Amino acid sequence: MALKSSLLVLAVLAAVAATGAQAQLGRILISGIVPCSNGTLINAAATPVFPNATVQLRCGNRVITSATTNSDGVFAMSLDLISSLLSTLLSSCNLIVNTPLASCNASLSGTGILQSALQLLQGLIGGLIGGILNLAPSNFSFIPQLT
Repeated sequence: MALKSSLLVLAVLAAVAATGAQAQLGRILISGIVPCSNGTLINAAATPVFPNATVQLRCGNRVITSATTNSDGVFAMSLDLISSLLSTLLSSCNLIVNTPLASCNASLSGTGILQSALQLLQGLIGGLIGGILNLAPSNFSFIPQLT
């Protein structure tokens, strides 16, 4: 199930209250594999990977951070929990890959983006207390660009 912004905000605020609002609450780690496919609900384990793709974390229309996949299609992003909190208050966040699919497979044509919602990899409160909240893409889907 995709992570809902309001749930994250409420949990963070509860953790702040419970811990006495420590100066450093922790980090958000987002990592995963980007598939090279133009399908929907793409299973990254069953498709070729997308090397050297730029992955953006977008909340609404704002790019929060980005990372580039390695030769195995793997990316990792790390964010400060406090600075990320304001971005999630008003809008949902998604991972976006704008890089043309033809750059990972010349036979894949079409213009669009790969997009994925985020999912929690561990218990929310446990992650907050432990200092690192681990998130990953749910499933990437190709969203064609309307021309």
